[in-house]
Amino acid sequence: MAIAQIEGTASAWQLHVARGPSDAVLLRLSGRWTLDARLPLAGAVLDDAQSDGRFSRMAFDAGGVEAWDSGLVIFLRAIAAEAQRRGLDADLSPLPEGIRRLLALAAAVPERKDTSAGARRPFFLARVGTSTLDGVREARALLAFLGEAFLSVVRLVGGKARFQRSELLLTLQQVGAQALPIVSLISFLVGIILAYVGALQLRQFGAQVYVADLVGIAMTREMGAMMAAIIMAGRTGAAFAAQLGTMQVNEEIDALQTLGIPAMEFLVLPRMLALALMMPLLGVYADLLGILGGAVVGLGTLDLGAAEYYYRTINAIGIDDFVAGVMKASVFGVLVAIAGCLRGMQCGRSSAAVGAAATSAVVTGIVLIIVSDAMLTVVFDLIGL
Repeated sequence: MAIAQIEGTASAWQLHVARGPSDAVLLRLSGRWTLDARLPLAGAVLDDAQSDGRFSRMAFDAGGVEAWDSGLVIFLRAIAAEAQRRGLDADLSPLPEGIRRLLALAAAVPERKDTSAGARRPFFLARVGTSTLDGVREARALLAFLGEAFLSVVRLVGGKARFQRSELLLTLQQVGAQALPIVSLISFLVGIILAYVGALQLRQFGAQVYVADLVGIAMTREMGAMMAAIIMAGRTGAAFAAQLGTMQVNEEIDALQTLGIPAMEFLVLPRMLALALMMPLLGVYADLLGILGGAVVGLGTLDLGAAEYYYRTINAIGIDDFVAGVMKASVFGVLVAIAGCLRGMQCGRSSAAVGAAATSAVVTGIVLIIVSDAMLTVVFDLIGL
């Protein structure tokens, strides 16, 4: 017995709803079920079917369908979901195999609720709690990494660390000699900027000669080591994270662990040693290039003599300034290596994770450099250095 017959615009599709045996209803589909036609709503179809009495099962007959696309799949998925919501059993087995496979594929990956535009934002306390847990998790990972690094250094002192000496020499070349061009350019320009900024104020009092003191002390104590460290964080720290992250993606680190080779000693220790050894030298080199940049400004625009600028710089810089700069450069080098290697070892198993690890290594390295510089400055002031 027919219950209802629904037709689409210009008879593009037809839907015939008939009562079947054993308390079931049969939906016969015919015509063209495509996206360009206004397909019926699942709720309206079930309301029309249930208006003549209740039923517990629903079957389909798509033998009369002439053409279909994803519009038919969307309709069938919607009516099956609506039937499930109403407690009905929808039998999709009579449908063609292609439609059933598409329906199964659509049901295999459910819609993510958190990506929709109307997703509810978590409460403030929930966000605070999540951020706190993430911070605690990051702190624990950092402490565990520092502990493993310290144990690796202890094994190195005891002569038991396992790593390739050739890898250490190659890393020394990469973080040392190959970094000189960019360090030279940035340090020279920083010295020029410091000289110009100081000259703008000192010229008002006729004290242009003190530009040499300003540039010498600033570069030796602070700017030389800091600028070299920031350059290395963007250049070498990101490279370390990308290298170790790529090894994670290629499962090379897992292979080392399978062979019983500690990844901390074999991969991280040479990189830490290389930066710890080369950063003081790069810091001193950056100091010299910065002072040279200040001399270019002093001799070229402030009419200072070369001998006068030289002697003012020598008299202004003390051994304590030099030691403070070298100590800061050493600490910065270790922090940059730790940030790069930590993010690389924490990298995921995809190419996108490698890029995220490199970005995170740069950000973490710069933050650690600034925070440690502030702390060391306070400590040096307290001890009179």
